[in-house]
Amino acid sequence: MNMGRNMELTRRGVLSLMAGASAGAATLVLANSEPPAYAPPEEGLGALAARAGIEFGASVSMEIFADTGYRRLYLEQARILTSDTALKFASVRGTRATPNYADADALIAFAAANDMKFRGHCLIWNESNPGWVSALSKTDAARLLDQHIDETVGRYAGRMHSWDVVNEPFWPDHHAPGGFRRGPWHNALGPAYIGRALRRAAGADPAARLVINEAFCERGDPLGLAVREGMIRLIDDLQHEGAPLHAIALEAHLQPQHPADDDGFVRFLEKIAARGLDIYLSELDIDDSSLPREAGARDAAAAKRVGAFLDRALSVPAVKVVECWQLSDRYSWYADPQMLRGRTAGDLPRPLPFDRDFSGKPMRQAISAAFRERARA
Repeated sequence: MNMGRNMELTRRGVLSLMAGASAGAATLVLANSEPPAYAPPEEGLGALAARAGIEFGASVSMEIFADTGYRRLYLEQARILTSDTALKFASVRGTRATPNYADADALIAFAAANDMKFRGHCLIWNESNPGWVSALSKTDAARLLDQHIDETVGRYAGRMHSWDVVNEPFWPDHHAPGGFRRGPWHNALGPAYIGRALRRAAGADPAARLVINEAFCERGDPLGLAVREGMIRLIDDLQHEGAPLHAIALEAHLQPQHPADDDGFVRFLEKIAARGLDIYLSELDIDDSSLPREAGARDAAAAKRVGAFLDRALSVPAVKVVECWQLSDRYSWYADPQMLRGRTAGDLPRPLPFDRDFSGKPMRQAISAAFRERARA
């Protein structure tokens, strides 16, 4: 589900600021672009979540350096950030030449300068890899997996809250044994690539929490149920072999057009918790394409669905992180051109708690109410 967003238009303006300067100097300027004593006008979602024992935040990209209003929204609301595209393999190693960590360096420096935690997304994914990877032999692909994890995790050792080491390992439509997603890493190593990646990450940064991130599990349809079953089986296999694993991240891209199964989802969360793992809701937003067209009615329906989902999910104490995939409708992946087909100017997606002008919507109130309820529990 987690489709990489093309950030070149916004990134170009930021990179122009870096021209002629070292990456370290440029990121220092960007990271300190907001006064450290800035205080939000009202209590943000991050503060509300903290009282409930939850880290709240969002994915982040280079827009925050070009858009001061959006940057301020993060400072008001978020206490933990996740890289959107900056640390994906294709962003770091688009070519076989020297890897490019400039965007990730800038974002991680921004988080550190503002006392925010940072999650790295994602080290290994069988989708969205540059074409040159598919030409590698199985032996060379396995070596590249090791090299990429060693270099990337090692670069940020001691600075990361956690890593999504493996992203979306399941896709039953690929018809691989066990329902796994096919791709260069699975083709080279089979399902063993997952344990191998976790062990390499632990070796490069023993302090980082290691996570598997997966989609669809909130759905009550055959796809969601199959991925849930596969995930529990994978957890058991990894724990049996002693692979380091600390949390499971579940994307929670809510899709009202598919059957919901909040009670079944809670039972799934409880199975994960019983295995001693934390749970992160890592990419929360809502596909509003099946909701009423009028914006007010659509926002109300979206808030009702998000609130109901969080009320049930947050009843599980093992849920420790809640992150949206971006914070504002303006920068949602649903605003990408390929996602806008069939939508009109008066029917733009509204998938996030803040609108295109960074004002809170009913979804923001639903999220805050769920945090307050968790704090009372």
